[in-house]
Amino acid sequence: MRTIKGPAVFLAQYAGNEAPFDSFAGLTHWARGKGFVGVQMPSWDARLIDLEIAAESQDYCDELKGRAAEAGVAITELASHLQGQLIASHPAFDIVTKSFAPVSVQGSVAGCREWGTRQLYLAARASRRLGIDRHVTFSGSLLWPYLYPFPQWPTGLIDEAFDELARRWRPILNAFDEQGVDLCYEIHPAEDLHDGLTFEMFLERVENHPRCMIMYDPSHLVLQSIDYLSYIDHYHDRIRMFHVKDAEFRPNGKTGAYGGFQPWVKRAGRFRSLGDGQVDFKAVFSKLTGYDFDGWAVLEWECCFKNSEDGAREGAQFIRDHIIHVSERPFDEFVTSETRGNENRDILGLNRGLNK
Repeated sequence: MRTIKGPAVFLAQYAGNEAPFDSFAGLTHWARGKGFVGVQMPSWDARLIDLEIAAESQDYCDELKGRAAEAGVAITELASHLQGQLIASHPAFDIVTKSFAPVSVQGSVAGCREWGTRQLYLAARASRRLGIDRHVTFSGSLLWPYLYPFPQWPTGLIDEAFDELARRWRPILNAFDEQGVDLCYEIHPAEDLHDGLTFEMFLERVENHPRCMIMYDPSHLVLQSIDYLSYIDHYHDRIRMFHVKDAEFRPNGKTGAYGGFQPWVKRAGRFRSLGDGQVDFKAVFSKLTGYDFDGWAVLEWECCFKNSEDGAREGAQFIRDHIIHVSERPFDEFVTSETRGNENRDILGLNRGLNK
């Protein structure tokens, strides 16, 4: 077993237009000041990284890593949630999701998809140049408007959508494989890959692709009433990334999982700062450690109540307190005995003719 690395922080929710949140240098020094030793980078944010240059220039990537090291942190992974969303977007979302792409392609759905696909290819190469072997993205949403079967789905609708999803992603998975990088899908409501079964349906269609992996975030499972601990038992061999995010689900006589179109504060399911929700992180860290998870524990801060600065400071310490430093020797080593020759058979009485 190995000790999980961390604490790290996903910078997407903290990047902004004022110092220190408006630059790579500012954010890395801010993160270290809060107690983090790693930063996960949103690859769509040009204030932090130029993905085009990172994909082609080793000098640029070495400079980024060097500047991070000067601040006292490591770059843990790159993320491409916004670009990934464009690869499979239902028409109902087009008006909103086109804003994820440059203005030059926003007039064309196909243009947005092509741009998003190219961004994933760039992210694969940039990850390799940064010395990173895993990457996180979204699957996109062809089916989300059809989540509940009424009116009843036409025959074959679900299969058709998952076949198309696999067709679009397979070349990207192959590109990540060429770079030696795992592509981890964040299992997330509003994405077609939002639970275990949908991931399995996709995995089957990409023929158990060796680079098709999971970014595990228990908060998104809590909001769906999924057993987030046994989820690890089912999929630990595909879990390669970990967002440490808390949540609570408190249904009542007026609303439940769907939220009643309410703002976050009024929903039954809400994201909370670490320690303020319902996730049993002691059990989560224990399970991941037991299954030899070798990645980073990355805070993704989203909370409808708490100040983000407090969430970061408390989150760094929370993760640090939950990381299990794996023992270098067995706890019962002092009573371990070596056996010689046929002593095991002697202990069982087999050499005395017993237990025949």
